[in-house]
Amino acid sequence: METTMEHQILYLSKQDLIELGGAHSDPYVAAVSRALELHSAGDYVQPLKPYLRAAGENGHIADRIIAMPAYVGGETAISGLKWIGSKHDNPAKRNKERASALIILNDPETNYPVAVMEGSLISSMRTAAVTVIGARHLAKEGFEAVSVIGCGLIAKMQIISLLEQFGTIKTVRLFDLNPEAAGRLAEEIQLRYVHIEVIVEETSEQAVRQAEVLVTATVASAPHIPYEWLAKGTFVSNISIMDLHKDVFIQADKVIVDDWDQSNREKKIINQLVLEGKFSREQLHAELGEILIGRKPGRESDDEIIVLNPMGMAVEDIASAAELYRRALSAGKGTVLWL
Repeated sequence: METTMEHQILYLSKQDLIELGGAHSDPYVAAVSRALELHSAGDYVQPLKPYLRAAGENGHIADRIIAMPAYVGGETAISGLKWIGSKHDNPAKRNKERASALIILNDPETNYPVAVMEGSLISSMRTAAVTVIGARHLAKEGFEAVSVIGCGLIAKMQIISLLEQFGTIKTVRLFDLNPEAAGRLAEEIQLRYVHIEVIVEETSEQAVRQAEVLVTATVASAPHIPYEWLAKGTFVSNISIMDLHKDVFIQADKVIVDDWDQSNREKKIINQLVLEGKFSREQLHAELGEILIGRKPGRESDDEIIVLNPMGMAVEDIASAAELYRRALSAGKGTVLWL
């Protein structure tokens, strides 16, 4: 009789991840920093992520499912996949968060799965970690004023992570096309951080013009922020990709991405500029990992306007998930499943 060898995997729910510290920025900043350094060292494998769009070109830009596989090297090498679905109208129509995700981790020695976990918390927090890491190297030292455009879950994680990591912040300005969303987020942040002034602005221009650090966290499908709104010295973390007009990329002192190949696709603004012959790899200042390892400089003067345009990389998700998986093994957290 043939013997079937069972294999166990660990399932981690969102609550498991929270109890492991997954709602705080520190584990993500550390994991994403390592992932970016390994990316610059070439110790990774990361195929271009495919987009599944059931509605085709007629659908909203935020309506898609993305498969994000990666191998992350280093001393604790790991492979994995983030499978993340998004519908722009989930909050309004279905009372659900816009995005949902699962992450699967695989042992690269056998390629067997070792863990599966809720992925939306990890996804939002690793995105915030990219902004934190960018701000450490690209924002003015001692910055005090942060503005966030878009007031959903991603914006909340961005603000919390910035406030956890930078004690100099005094003011957070918010704008959303839905004033109620901005008001709810403002109230939540103010209750949690009573020493911070939280202001809901009536226009995005008011929020942008007063920012030292500007974060875009919208589902915009077309640019709405021109270069002239940006004050000298502003660091922009353009995490939602489509918010900045083309003139921002052309006139900014430095443009940084996480990965050039990932950024130059899907008809995003950089890709549009490349196709028009107005931007190129040579005009790019750096990939973020190059700055972390000292290959390229970060901010060099207080007047520079610097744009970070991160498409989001699977190595960031997989490295972050692996960090929480290791914590779970040490703490005995999670539910064992059998294949």
